[in-house]
Amino acid sequence: MKRIPFILLSFLLLLTVAACAQENNSAQAELDYDQTKKMIIDILKTDQGKNAIQDVLKDEKMKQALILDETVVKQTIQDTMTSEEGQKFWEKMFKDPQFSASFAKSVQKEQGDLMKVLLKDPQYQAGVIDILKNPEVEKQMLEVMKSKEYRLHLQQMLNETAESPLFQTKMIDVISKAIEKANKKS
Repeated sequence: MKRIPFILLSFLLLLTVAACAQENNSAQAELDYDQTKKMIIDILKTDQGKNAIQDVLKDEKMKQALILDETVVKQTIQDTMTSEEGQKFWEKMFKDPQFSASFAKSVQKEQGDLMKVLLKDPQYQAGVIDILKNPEVEKQMLEVMKSKEYRLHLQQMLNETAESPLFQTKMIDVISKAIEKANKKS
């Protein structure tokens, strides 16, 4: 989408250079592609070139030409995601940690909302329970819980919980009530 103004401006500059070259039938008429390309790039890097691009982008007619039709975008995304090349592209993109992280952040809210809805769905709950009852899943969960890493993690969580002032206050209240009940019975 950012290429359209660049291509348009490059084309206009190329036409200007070509027109000037036709007027001067001398050595300038023999500018080759690389020299013209270099000259256009140099022009675009100048403040005047940047200002010209900004002016073109401010023009309402140009803005309308750049706006894409929603149905075209939707169809393009569907075609891209369902095609074999599209699937390969997305697999490659999701291997990039930065892309994966930014994508996960962008869909985090929607994914959380979906999970809340699913957790209230009786069919989904039954499916999760069936998965957890599967003997193979039970075996894998037991292996994980018996692992040294899990036990260290659990121990760290228990230590953090025990050191929490809120937890300590609750435990003191529970113990105090238990002592009061014991004193009343005796």
